[in-house]
Amino acid sequence: MGQIEWAMWANEQALAAGLSECGRTRRAGGSGAGVLVCLLEYPRSKRKKGSTMERCGQKYMTAVVKLFGPLTRNYYIRAILHAALAVPAGFLLSTILGTVCLGIASGIYLLAAVRGEEWTPIEQKPRERPQVGGTIKQPPSNPPPRPPADARKKQPAEVGG
Repeated sequence: MGQIEWAMWANEQALAAGLSECGRTRRAGGSGAGVLVCLLEYPRSKRKKGSTMERCGQKYMTAVVKLFGPLTRNYYIRAILHAALAVPAGFLLSTILGTVCLGIASGIYLLAAVRGEEWTPIEQKPRERPQVGGTIKQPPSNPPPRPPADARKKQPAEVGG
């Protein structure tokens, strides 16, 4: 069995927290913090093994996240950021769901950082152009097999009908 990639779980948890925070409150920077979390967490990280399903429009946000370099790649920094954003939201009852989600995401990101995981962008592989000569196979050298001549002649019932 493979090793668990904790950052994938933390990413989903933090994105849910950001979406929860965006819609809950306008006071105390709640929606601003939610938007910040959503922008940071929307691009998924590339998995170590296997394929990663890219989110719709992720490539545009990936460029922004890559722009900040080690500040956004390092999961220790993400854990501290999410924990810091969860503290002020914990004082408002309307944001308690987002606070709990951010706290859980912070803990999972800390676990991912301890295990040596790091955010890596999903890069698009350049499409390989098919070789013109390589796709055309040699034509067959022998004709296809045919039934004997007697079997090829039409039966008298077929000729009259």
